[in-house]
Amino acid sequence: MSNGKGYTELIAPATHYSYWLFCSCYICLFYFNRYYLMPGFFIPGRYGGYAAMAVALCTGIFFLQPFDRLLRQKWAVPPEGAEWVYVPPVIDITSLFIFFMIMALGAAITTTRRWQLTEQRALTAEREKIRAELSFLKAQVHPHFLYNTLNNIYTLALTKNNYTADSILRLSNIMRYITDDVIADYVPLPQEEACIRDYIALQQLRLRPGTVDYQVSGEMEHKLISPLILMTFVENVFKYGISKHLPVPVTIRLSIKDHQIDFFCCNRIFREPAPVNSCGVGIANTRQRLALLYPQKHVLDITTDNNLYTVRLTLLTD
Repeated sequence: MSNGKGYTELIAPATHYSYWLFCSCYICLFYFNRYYLMPGFFIPGRYGGYAAMAVALCTGIFFLQPFDRLLRQKWAVPPEGAEWVYVPPVIDITSLFIFFMIMALGAAITTTRRWQLTEQRALTAEREKIRAELSFLKAQVHPHFLYNTLNNIYTLALTKNNYTADSILRLSNIMRYITDDVIADYVPLPQEEACIRDYIALQQLRLRPGTVDYQVSGEMEHKLISPLILMTFVENVFKYGISKHLPVPVTIRLSIKDHQIDFFCCNRIFREPAPVNSCGVGIANTRQRLALLYPQKHVLDITTDNNLYTVRLTLLTD
């Protein structure tokens, strides 16, 4: 059986065995390192045990020589009657190189995955922190807002004003918006504008006609905004910029552009705003919400020149 055909038939089974040895050896090595050695030894800091296991695996690869077996046949079955030929072992550099590459790949994947999980946990914790802060800030806004509105309706009831029922309906709309919609970080702009409009209507009931100049321009559809982000400024207009003796008008503007929302309000200062710490609400809370929800996407400018309290707020939207 010295012809090529006979020799091929003899070594074919051995070559098939070498192929499966090569594949199973490195596949098992990868998963063993990835799911047992890395989480069981390396990550907990048991570096000595990991090194000992790696040396043992490397020794096994050195003697098995899976790549060299696959590349050329060393233990081919000789023809019948032929003598066995001893082939001295050689160092299979390629098998060792693949071994270190497989070990490094498993370590890299495990390390990257753990880094991603750590980053994900950090981002989740940060989001929860922001959500908790926003919930706290909103909880501060709601009682103060409702307190002022109920005082106004109480005054209407005492004077038996015909608009008392309409005022209660508007307050109901506002309370529904506050309790149901402001849970989200962002709401449709038309809902926010409707809340502002109802609030202004409630305040106008006790004011002279023409005191409030409120105008809205632009298309509000498909625009989102943080709920009650504008209410602090609107509330301050009526809290500090209205006089019972002087008919001084106040101006409130809301302008919507393609990727921008502009808010403007201006009123004369009749009362100095109370310190933030005394009431628990105010501009400081609004600044915090803007910083949390509109990082690098807002401009807030507040001036008190010429005894006029002016607020200009620009929000950039997607």
